[in-house]
Amino acid sequence: MLPRGTLTSGVFYSHDAWDQYWEGTLKRSNGNIGTLTTQTVTWVAGYGIADRLSVVAALPYVWTHASQGVLHEMSGIQDLSAAAKYRLVSTSIAGHGVLNTFIAGAAALPMSRYSPDFMPLSIGTAGSRASASLTIDYEATSPWFATASGAYTFCNNVRLNRDSYYTNGQLYLTNEVAMPNVIDYVLTAGVARGAWRVPLSLTQQVTLGGGDIRRQDMPFVSNRMDFVRLEAGAMYAPRALHGFSLRASAAHVLSGRNVGQSTTITSGLMYAVRL
Repeated sequence: MLPRGTLTSGVFYSHDAWDQYWEGTLKRSNGNIGTLTTQTVTWVAGYGIADRLSVVAALPYVWTHASQGVLHEMSGIQDLSAAAKYRLVSTSIAGHGVLNTFIAGAAALPMSRYSPDFMPLSIGTAGSRASASLTIDYEATSPWFATASGAYTFCNNVRLNRDSYYTNGQLYLTNEVAMPNVIDYVLTAGVARGAWRVPLSLTQQVTLGGGDIRRQDMPFVSNRMDFVRLEAGAMYAPRALHGFSLRASAAHVLSGRNVGQSTTITSGLMYAVRL
């Protein structure tokens, strides 16, 4: 949580790449893609409205590139997302630490007219969405902490620039695509000591519907996209930097369905000031 009256802002850069992906449950490579690289620069800002309530917004610029074949790269401003987080309960556990429970709500809206119908080069799904999450966090009196979180995302339909499409064994004579909703689970544990905070997270995404990529076909925007991802990170915020904090992380997809087995490197700089 951000302390009351604290404004924070920063920029993150991420580099995501894969040369193998799951076509349904079949893991394969593709000479028409080679290595698919997605780079993202994201502006992030947050504000502490109260000690129990914080808000945050993010806006990414994304560009994609395939190292082989003739697929054209894409780039542009993606989706503006905004979220609010509220601390429901904070309980001390007999001198052993503090247990906090949070709820959060978030929404995202496309900010440019990019096409979702050119996966995996598309920069997003071009659909609005909203989510709700519950988080339980334990901060021990020792340097250790642990967090468990679950989120449900409601996804609106998207529209294609064509009058029909085929997916999941069925022909649809419309340009409107029903998008499946999504559930995410995150387990995190780590160490927080002095100016350092070092978390290790395991994330699972489960798509509630959608079909698989057809053999030798391109992905489709409403495909089921499931994965398990492991991520390690670090945040360094010494007093000498006067409100600045440095952040970095590395993540790798361990298993999946209709997604690339990607490795993602992220770094960023945040600045916080008390108004």
